[in-house]
Order: sequence, then C-alpha cells, then structure tokens
Amino acid sequence: MNADVALGLPKSEASTRLAGASEDAGVNLAENLRRTAERFPERVALRVGDRHLTYSQFDELASRAAGFMADMGVTCGDRVGLMVPNMFEFPVLFYGAARLGAVVVPMNPLLRGREISHYTVDSGMVLLWAHESVAAADLEDAASGCRVERVGSGLLNEVGYAKGVPAAHRGESDTAVILYTSGTTGVPKGAELTHGGLNRNLRASIDEIMSLTEDDVVLGCLPLFHVFGLTCGLNASVAAGAELVLVARFDAAQVLTAIGAHRVTIFLGVPTMYIALANLPGVDARSAATLRICASGGASLPAEVMREFERRFGAVIVEGYGLSETSPTASTNVVGRSRVGSIGMPISGVEFKLVGPDGGECGVGEVGEICIRGHNVMKGYWGRPEATAAAIDSEGWFHSGDLGKVDEDGFYYIVDRMKDLIIRGGYNVYPREIEEVLYEHPAVREVAVVGLPHAVHGEEVGAAVSLRSGASATTDELREYVKARVAPYKYPRLIWILDSLPTGGTGKILKRAIELPTDIS
Repeated sequence: MNADVALGLPKSEASTRLAGASEDAGVNLAENLRRTAERFPERVALRVGDRHLTYSQFDELASRAAGFMADMGVTCGDRVGLMVPNMFEFPVLFYGAARLGAVVVPMNPLLRGREISHYTVDSGMVLLWAHESVAAADLEDAASGCRVERVGSGLLNEVGYAKGVPAAHRGESDTAVILYTSGTTGVPKGAELTHGGLNRNLRASIDEIMSLTEDDVVLGCLPLFHVFGLTCGLNASVAAGAELVLVARFDAAQVLTAIGAHRVTIFLGVPTMYIALANLPGVDARSAATLRICASGGASLPAEVMREFERRFGAVIVEGYGLSETSPTASTNVVGRSRVGSIGMPISGVEFKLVGPDGGECGVGEVGEICIRGHNVMKGYWGRPEATAAAIDSEGWFHSGDLGKVDEDGFYYIVDRMKDLIIRGGYNVYPREIEEVLYEHPAVREVAVVGLPHAVHGEEVGAAVSLRSGASATTDELREYVKARVAPYKYPRLIWILDSLPTGGTGKILKRAIELPTDIS
C-alpha cells in the first residue's frame, strides 16, 4: 500500500512538500526536521513494526499537525500535553506543536486522574493529546479549562487533511518543553527546557556520544515522554537524519530480534534493560552484530552488568549522566575515552564542581554534591521561582542532589543520591557501593539497597534482591558474600528476595515502591 494513502494524505498533495518554513524560524526545534527532510526526503525517519515514515512524510505531517492545532485555537507559547506511547503520533504531534511555537508537556500514559490534573493545572495546559488507552474516568479530572483529544491509529488521517503552517520564530531562551520531575521529594515540578538548550544537547548526542550519522539506525526502547528518549533518541536522530525504530514496550527477546531485523547500529537503554539483555538465555550474539555503540543513562549502570553485556554482544556501552533539568546530558564517556563505573567528563560547554557539606569545593577523591553549569541547565521550574532559586544559585550552578567524586584524570563517578544516603550509627553508607558488590554474585539479577529505620543505629542497611532465572541463593549466603567484601558497618543486615523489583515508566528501579515483607531475615 502506498504510504501516503495509508496515512490519509490527499493524493493530489501527498508527494509535494509544503513550502515550509517561515523566513526566520530562529532556533525552533522543528527546523531540524525541515532541514533533514530537505537533505534526505526519501530516507526512512521513523519505523514502527512493518510501517515507516520517510523524512518528507514526517515533516509534512508535522506541518499539518501544527495547522490542525492552530485550527483548535492553539497559539505560540500555549502548553500542549502529549500523553502518548512510542508510536508515530508522538513525533508528529511533538514536532507539530514545536513548529507552531507551542510548549510541549510530555506525560506518561500510565498517569492516573489526580496526577493528570496536576500536570494540566500546574502548566496551564490548553490542549491534552491522550492515547485511547487512558481511562475516560482519569481524563475527567483533567478537563477543567483543558481541551482533551484522543490519540488512536486514525489520528494521522485527520492531521493529513489539515493545512500546513510555517514554523514560528523561537529564540534561544524560549521554552520548548516542560518536563515534570518524578516527584520523589515532593510534588512534581516542571523543568523548562529551551529551544537553544535542547538543540545544543542533541548536538552532544550526535557529535560526542554516538558519532551519529544518516547511516545509523537507532533503536528507541526508551519512552519519548522521558528526556533521555526525547533528546538522545528522537531529537538527535531527526537532526542527524538517522532512522529511529520505535518500540512501545521493552521485551528483551523481542528487542534482540528487532536489532537483527532492522540492522540497528545504536541502542539506547537504562540499566534494567541491559540487565535483562545480559541475562537473556540462549542468545545468539550474531543477531546483534550490527550494533556499534550502546548508551546507558537514567541510573547508574553496575560495572558487572556492563562487563557481561559487552562480553556477550561485543558492543561497547558508554555511560552518561544527566537529569530532566539538564536536557538531559551533562557528562558522558566516549569510545576510546571511558572508564568502567564512571559517568565520564562534562560535555562541551558544561562545567562540573563538587561541593561538600560546608559549601566548599571538594578535591580529587572527595565526595560532594555534583553542581552543573552550562547551556544544558533548565531555564527554571515552571511557575516556581522559590524552587528555582533553591536549585540554581546566583552563579548559575544547578545543584543536582547527586553525590559524586572525581579522579585525577577528570573522570566523574556517581556515589549516590543525597536522599538515598544511609547513615548507620554515624557512618555514611552509599547504597550504590553495596549494590555493585551484590551484582557480582552469580545468582543476583537485580538489587536495590535502602535505608530502614533502626532504634539504635538510626538507620539499618537493607537489600531487596531478585535472582537470575534458574539460580538460587539464600539471604544468609548473600549477606555473608557482602560482609566479606565491605567494612563491617556497610553490609546489609536485612535482605529479602523478590520475584522482581518495581520499575517506573523508563525501567528505572523505584526504591520508594519496594514493599518490606513482615518476615525479613
């Protein structure tokens, strides 16, 4: 079937690109798509299953999506919610809204009514695109002052018949995206990311992390509503002219099949994905022979997992570091300049410093809070000047809340989140250190070390563990394994084994969601 007809584009216009951009669109993110469509009109831009869009089709649909929203009354600067999984409609609506000059608010389709209401009210959203899987009852809570439109497989047909519009002018400091933080320390706050900051950050993905070109095929398992998938996956692929293969739900066996079928060269994932792939039984490494580089972010990647993955698949993993507030990439390892366990060095144009409890700057090997300054740092928290002032100091340093250290060669290492630090009897215990030890045990698949209230020590060290398929280990065995490898105050006195550990929308282990059994041994 002709792809244009299948997408509902009028036959008379289907093969004709719109005249396109305004004379001065500034640094509007949507201009990356227009420029790539001009350079590579017939190259595959997006692939979902056995369907695909070329860059010409993608750009035309995005332009028409902008016109579609303009007809609804959306104007430059309005906030538009995007509560859609990894399907064609997300990129088309994202670039359509950007082209119009609207501010996109990406949202997890699994959010429920109360959470949806917070996003819509806090951002002052005028339009919410919600996937058809979102329950109607949950959307009712979001309806006050916000138009809700359903997104299903037929949406591109409607968009395809709209009139396209030129790209609106956007400057370096104009907000492009509001990304809400996870809310682990309170009510989610919206980080304002600018067109200028996002453009420079995607360039880091292209030039420094992946050496991305139009010949690459990127596998997008990461949800596009998350900053890692949005910047390093979608936006970087579009600017480089690469092909992005979208996967709605991560399944290790299916992903490995997709890598072979589409000759994927770049894989982007979070640690739980690499854990699943490294533990996949019966793997034929030849199915991943086209992989040349894998990038990991979102959480610290255990060194043992990295070694096992690289041993099985022969593909190099480069670990980076960033947050929603930093667009996201702040630092990265690169091929030929990397160290296991490190988050690398700051990307071009970005500075790091480590600040100790007394406010002074830390030296080599000393643990302090990672502070970040550069083009990647958010504009601020939407509508929250006090929270912005608390996060970004008068000199422009963003205080990450992450504890780290730096070696003599300038490589940075994450020690832990400040809020995850366990203080047992006056001694600091960094959960990541203990997790790294447990990951070295041959039976351990996943682990999360947490602090538990204790009447005498203040906090006690606990570990929730899941085991590899077919493996066995007792809590006593695991406890003794760690005890033999760390200082006496560090090993977990409390260990419990679960079938699996809870994860969030990006696959990151959610420590706050781990339930403690009553019979912890």
